[in-house]
Amino acid sequence: MKSLLQVQQEFLTGAVQLVVPEMVLVGVACLLFVVGLLRAKRCPAFVIGWVGLIGAVVAAVLVGRHEVADFWKVVEGTPYAARSIAPFDPTGAAAFVRWLALGAGAIFLLISWAELADETAAEYVACLLVVVAGTSLVGRANDLVALFLALELISIPTYILLYLPARTKAGQEAAVKYFLLSILSSGILLFGFSYLFGLTGSTNIGAILDGLTEAHRTAGVSPMALVAIIMVVAGLGFRVTAVPFHFYAPDVYEGGPTGVVAQIAFVPKVAGFIALARLLGFLTPSADQIPFDAARTLVPLTLWVVAVVTMTFGNFLALLQDNLKRLLAYSGIAHGGYMLIGLVVAASLTTGRGAVPGVTGPDALLVYLVAYGLMTVGAIAVIAHLNGPGRSTETVADLAGVAKSNPVAAGAFAVLLFSMIGMPLTAGFAGKFLVFLSAFDAPTDTPMKGMYRILVVIAAVNAAIGAVYYLRLIGVMYLGTPKDPAAVPASVPARWPLAAAVVCAVATVVLGAYPKPLVDAARAALPVKDDQPAAVADAGQP
Repeated sequence: MKSLLQVQQEFLTGAVQLVVPEMVLVGVACLLFVVGLLRAKRCPAFVIGWVGLIGAVVAAVLVGRHEVADFWKVVEGTPYAARSIAPFDPTGAAAFVRWLALGAGAIFLLISWAELADETAAEYVACLLVVVAGTSLVGRANDLVALFLALELISIPTYILLYLPARTKAGQEAAVKYFLLSILSSGILLFGFSYLFGLTGSTNIGAILDGLTEAHRTAGVSPMALVAIIMVVAGLGFRVTAVPFHFYAPDVYEGGPTGVVAQIAFVPKVAGFIALARLLGFLTPSADQIPFDAARTLVPLTLWVVAVVTMTFGNFLALLQDNLKRLLAYSGIAHGGYMLIGLVVAASLTTGRGAVPGVTGPDALLVYLVAYGLMTVGAIAVIAHLNGPGRSTETVADLAGVAKSNPVAAGAFAVLLFSMIGMPLTAGFAGKFLVFLSAFDAPTDTPMKGMYRILVVIAAVNAAIGAVYYLRLIGVMYLGTPKDPAAVPASVPARWPLAAAVVCAVATVVLGAYPKPLVDAARAALPVKDDQPAAVADAGQP
């Protein structure tokens, strides 16, 4: 049996190994800041950015082969309290989120090319790499301090990304609005973290969940614990654009640069949902129970109400939009409501992995996050491509006749819109089907009883409402008459956003026709027990 001091020393020694890919990204970002001072050009910045991403991928492959097994060797035969010194945990969804962040970073680089000026390209790409690193770190954060810093690694560079290309009053307004509201949400989140620390005496997420679970079992639910988790939900609700924390999204989408909008549409949702799932105990291997389940608290019911209001509000307001970015903003709000179903269902279970055989809430949420990223980021990439020289695509009417003037862009956009509807053979269908199925099969012997199936009915009705405005866009593209001839960008780099959209559309169809690899990866990302061997934990690596 190792002593506590020995285990802590091994954890500190191995902490660097767990974040080598993220260190590569941040190191290349620092290099880019220096390059921006010496040579302000787009091409060198993007080449270095790609080198950084490729280097992080190589590091992730090399480190990922052994990090989980080595981690379990360290903790074998020791209590979980010994892990309290480790700020990062490679088990659970850590690898899943890392690969998702790296893939998204590559797509964002393609989308952003055409919008950047030479004098700000290096800083822009550097901030993008830091955002990717922060997103990856959220997936493996094992400590409140580490989690908060990872979230800020996403937020702070995003302020700069919004401001750098801002050349209009609307763009500056979007940057300021996002900055102020993001700071407010971070303050609320930090307030909730302080209560969790005060109640348990630890910043370790697993220790907090275990302590709260034991306290709730013996002494009942603490009112301060409920205040803490409500503050946490409110702080992270800003990132997942859950109602009533959504109000910044339409204005920021409309005024922000298209490449940055693609990031804001996806990255904060990934970080917000993963952080919520970890803090509620759904992705934390240490917690043998969930402290805020439906049997003891009204937290699942609160999430139920937020999910219903979010998806309904988003869909109905999207029906009224003519601006494409605002429409996609409300669409993203609605999809956030669908994804909240995964958290509602997970709160009905009794362990991190779940008591229900087959589909559970957390794995359905992970699948939906991938599907949402492909279809939303791809749709924004199409808009970025259509906003080329001699053509502005801001409203629904501007899409008229695109199928004739730019059939590749129209075809990719149509595929992505069908995925948003949830049509079969698309990734959106796989995500919606798994989320709805997880709620339909949720246990009925909990205090919420049949409310899960009611939630499925409401979600299905909302999906039908959403189909109206998605089909409207497809109809305008293929049946509308263009007002002006479309100007197709001549240069190859200017077509890179279209390449990103095509990649997203192809991946949407492939994962829709054959979703098994994605579903298996999502299920492997769910937490495992402390007493399971390293071979089982290693299954969490895709």
